[in-house]
Amino acid sequence: MSDLSSAKKFILTSFKFNGLSIRSDACEYFASQLAPLEEQERDEWLDKVVDYIQRQSLNTPFVEKGLIESAILVYLDCCKSETEENITILNVISAFEIPHFIYNIDRKKFLPQPTKQLDLFGSPDSKCHMFRERYTVLKQRTLRHELFSVGQQFQLQPVEYLLSHGGNINRVIVLGMLTQLKENRFYIEDPSGCVPLDLSQTNYHTGFFTESSFVLVEGNYKDKILHVQALGFPPPENAEISRIYFGCNNIFGGLDELNVKSSEKLKKIEESNSEAMIIFISDIWLDQHKVVEKLKVLFGGYDDFPPTAMVLMGNFLSSKEGSQLSSMLKAKMKQLADLLAQYRNLITNTKIIIVPGPADCLAANILPRPAFISYITEDLKKQIPNIEFATNPCRIQYCTQEIVVIREDIVTKLCRNCVHFPTTDDIPDHFAKTVVAQAHLAPLPPCVCPVYWDHDHALRLYPLPDLVVVADQMKAFTTSHMNCSIINPGSFSKGEFGFKVYYPSSKTVEDSQIPEDND
Repeated sequence: MSDLSSAKKFILTSFKFNGLSIRSDACEYFASQLAPLEEQERDEWLDKVVDYIQRQSLNTPFVEKGLIESAILVYLDCCKSETEENITILNVISAFEIPHFIYNIDRKKFLPQPTKQLDLFGSPDSKCHMFRERYTVLKQRTLRHELFSVGQQFQLQPVEYLLSHGGNINRVIVLGMLTQLKENRFYIEDPSGCVPLDLSQTNYHTGFFTESSFVLVEGNYKDKILHVQALGFPPPENAEISRIYFGCNNIFGGLDELNVKSSEKLKKIEESNSEAMIIFISDIWLDQHKVVEKLKVLFGGYDDFPPTAMVLMGNFLSSKEGSQLSSMLKAKMKQLADLLAQYRNLITNTKIIIVPGPADCLAANILPRPAFISYITEDLKKQIPNIEFATNPCRIQYCTQEIVVIREDIVTKLCRNCVHFPTTDDIPDHFAKTVVAQAHLAPLPPCVCPVYWDHDHALRLYPLPDLVVVADQMKAFTTSHMNCSIINPGSFSKGEFGFKVYYPSSKTVEDSQIPEDND
């Protein structure tokens, strides 16, 4: 009885400390589970259960018995999974299966949202929620930065502060969305309102500033116009800091319930396999004879030393085929299947991942795009069992590495639609700082790069992954920002048959190319 009583007291104290109240029957049940345990093990169980409860969307602070039972079952499953021998080394994650987390302002942490039935077309409110979520993610990140935290030199003000002020304001900083509500007239907008901008004397920081991107505006408010002195992006944040506000949740997606970054077993496998590599190839025109010949050289070269995975990205045809697109793609995918089937060692030991390009998809030109339909891929599935057809974008988890892949001309579109083109020619650096600061793969106006509103979180880059692969038609590049590598393999068919090789154990990227003398 003494052990049971002390367990009850321990539970009540711990729950009260965390702002929770536990029902008497729930406390009785939980105490009966904790009483036989040693003190150290009891502490561990209690911490895990409380953490699980805090991650739930509770309407009241009162914890029922059913929730305690669910928490204990989840903890037991986690313990069991840690001891299993078979663990997932490589995981390809669909854009429509990525967990959705929303920042809770009161609790200052991200909470998971209930899984919805797959529905591409959201309600009329979905578009507002999409931009509001983007704003909330960036605002909470900005307020934590050393420049904006309490007592520091800068203070962030909402738009309503300007609108409610009777006179002029010198040196004010506002975070909001850059938008063009009237032709040739830009505004800064946040959930509290909007105010017109004067950009005639603006000093632009590094990056591509487009409509619908979120910016920090510094300037003087005069005559109901914000005269902008400097325009920059919200400060970025390292992934290690961002993950603190998600707890141990798996925010990247995949089979594991917990974040794979915390798996010591996966980390050891990753570090010990120094020869593991992932190949990224974009724009593979299967209707061009020379491209197919170069693929033979590529597959033959890797047959003796097969990589861990090979990501083949579209477009898979050199021209749009109109009504004949599906039949032409089916024929060329069969040709690819016949070609791969010649290299048994490669297809046995390498995961082949197929990502459709913008011109390959039979669905609407809206992100995220679904994978190829089975009619097109059935021949590949029959001959190549170790193959996966991914959405665009998709995510790849290799051991503890998190990789985001998208086949879209994002760099090109940012260059064409920016309000002010950068004065320096370092396009990769501008691009990297833009997507990292925006925490989004496509910070573009919806008319330029449409996104399904309810699936916008699938394009989110927060926390930052280890590698972002943006397959664009422009010249290949490799760069990094905030410990996140960002690469563009370039066009395999239009360029000089180049591609990228990523080594997860060292987080290095290697430029590779099929030489011309192999014709």
